[in-house]
Amino acid sequence: MPPSSLSSPAPPERPSDDTPTGRVAGALLLLSAASGAADAFVFLCAGQVFAGVMTGNLVLLGASAAGAGEEGSAPSVCAALVSYMAGAGCGALMARRWEWPVAALLLAEVVLLGVAATAWGLGLVTSVRDRTELLAVVAVAMGIQGMIRVTPTNYFTGTLTSLSGRLALGRPARGDLRVCGRLAAVVAGAALAALAARWWPPGAASVAVVAALGALVLEASGRLARSRR
Repeated sequence: MPPSSLSSPAPPERPSDDTPTGRVAGALLLLSAASGAADAFVFLCAGQVFAGVMTGNLVLLGASAAGAGEEGSAPSVCAALVSYMAGAGCGALMARRWEWPVAALLLAEVVLLGVAATAWGLGLVTSVRDRTELLAVVAVAMGIQGMIRVTPTNYFTGTLTSLSGRLALGRPARGDLRVCGRLAAVVAGAALAALAARWWPPGAASVAVVAALGALVLEASGRLARSRR
């Protein structure tokens, strides 16, 4: 069960993720793309570790403990795990205890991703320690994103498993097209970040920022529209 589904019910202002409005569905697509872009950037540029896919990091940690995998990757993997947990914890407090609006959480994510993109784009990341710190910032952002809505936008194994099961049984759900869209958005975000890393390295981290910022704009505009009713 995804971590966010263990939390208390979402505040009333948040539409149900089972029947999302156009703006919410669009924001979920953009957040999925941001997740793919962030993970691709970190994996390619900050030491072959993930910022949001913690299952993969746990596997990497086990391989590293056994003396396999990328040499010296254990500290980076641990940094990613701890930072993601910190981000998810902060996200839970902001969303569930303090009842911050979704737009505020998205703003926090955008700021963190923007800090990472700026440091990378300006060439300030020059050492192993710098890369680990960069990874930590992005992982905190992904942890916050993981708590923004019940619908997952940065861990998709369960999503893919459920979709495959429904299709195999011939019982597709009404929202399966949106599920496929989020899966495609992850791939697209990762591909764009990889292309940027190859052809415009200083802008490799910007793809995630742009996608998350787009989600923030959609969420803020939806909140404004609701407040005018």
